[in-house]
Amino acid sequence: MKIKNRLKLKGLIGAILLGSILVCSVSVMVAQQRPNIVFILSDDAGYADFGFQGSKDFMTPHLDKLAKNSIVCSQAYVSAAVCGPSRAGLLTGKYQQKFGFEENNVPGIMSKSGLLGDDMGLPTDQLTMANYLKELGYKTAIFGKWHMGNADHFHPTKRGFDEFYGFRGGVRSYMPYDEDNKLEKKEDRLEKGFGNFLEHKGYLTHVLAKEAAAFIEKNRKSPFFVYLSFNAVHTPMEALPQDMVQFSDLSGKRKTLAGMTLAMDRACGLVLQKLKELGLEDNTLIVFTNDNGGPSDANESVNDPLSGTKANHLEGGIRVPFLMSWPARLKGGASYDFPISTLDLLPTFITAAGGNPKAIPGLDGVDLLPFLQGKRIDRPHINLFWKKEARGAVRHNDWKLIRFPDRPAELYNIIEDVSEVNDLASTYPEKVKEMYKILFNWELTLERPLWQLERKYEGLAAERMDKFRKTKSDKTIKDVKN
Repeated sequence: MKIKNRLKLKGLIGAILLGSILVCSVSVMVAQQRPNIVFILSDDAGYADFGFQGSKDFMTPHLDKLAKNSIVCSQAYVSAAVCGPSRAGLLTGKYQQKFGFEENNVPGIMSKSGLLGDDMGLPTDQLTMANYLKELGYKTAIFGKWHMGNADHFHPTKRGFDEFYGFRGGVRSYMPYDEDNKLEKKEDRLEKGFGNFLEHKGYLTHVLAKEAAAFIEKNRKSPFFVYLSFNAVHTPMEALPQDMVQFSDLSGKRKTLAGMTLAMDRACGLVLQKLKELGLEDNTLIVFTNDNGGPSDANESVNDPLSGTKANHLEGGIRVPFLMSWPARLKGGASYDFPISTLDLLPTFITAAGGNPKAIPGLDGVDLLPFLQGKRIDRPHINLFWKKEARGAVRHNDWKLIRFPDRPAELYNIIEDVSEVNDLASTYPEKVKEMYKILFNWELTLERPLWQLERKYEGLAAERMDKFRKTKSDKTIKDVKN
């Protein structure tokens, strides 16, 4: 208990000190209106399952329209191949392994060697983007999935968010829990604010968007930060019948996923329309992205042309669609092709809000604005890293090394081979040694994991990777078709 209290005190002192530093920068923005910030995150979507990503099966008209007015980042990465650590990284702007959040926190299937149950969560001495934006005068809210800890002391309203409407866990039904749809885990309950549990009416994806739109309208006269954290299109596979009937050429999970994606797109459209209706569209910074690669075995998502899926370090597990729109400051209808990371969101948002991210120690993300505005022509990142137990990966410029626990490491030139079918490890052994050292030196800076899944899930992750990785024949077939 004493340790927890010290961590809470440390977090409070940090918030006060960093807040005072950041607020000093707000005066610079007095002459120009600070932007509203709307961050939309989908869950477990396939890389190719959006119209703006080239899908011919799915319909995403609202996001496609947003893409036409956005900068589309073609090499956007998350910091983990699963949702909990990925979200911990983007919320803090730091590699989550630095504070021990290396694996998903899923009560009931964890190894006994670490924290268990509701003790798992985003450490309370770590500040979130909501903490910083609130200090800068923003109204802050999260709608949807939290997954940063089930216990009360991890609650969003204690982590910088003024308002919360969603659920504390990592996955739940899209339909209300009742006699016909039994609640199994208390963290799945829908909650408004702190401790006010009441199930919704209708389809959750739509309800979250309506709540977000209401928050926007209520706070339209002051700068606001909305984190619209969909659980769509994560399992369970639950779509509305009226959405599924629009995909007569599809069947099974693929058809259900198409319906779920259409509903999510419609929900995004509702929020985007509210911004337009209130005249806030021009000066709102909007980001849409996904939390990790699509789990093709679970929901039949498609990650083409990438190899692999959620839970592994092939591109299909860690590269995501990414849109950024801010009409007042960014010229849309363009593509940005150097690698970026969702770790960059926090410093980018703080800069846009008039703060100074350089005043925050330990950030691994960078402010993307000068890169997207063409003021800087160098790369935002020379190195990007991933780690889960013995598995790891590093991208160094255009080279990528993947380290496995059950086979030799593999080396790829990602620009020439985005599908990762031509392993160059034996051709460039010195490059392998060089990148192994880069990865290891980074790992020496990390905290030990605070918790881990049972060991058997490492074997299941390897099986999933092998089942959905591309081969040279896959690439040859695709090239012939094209």
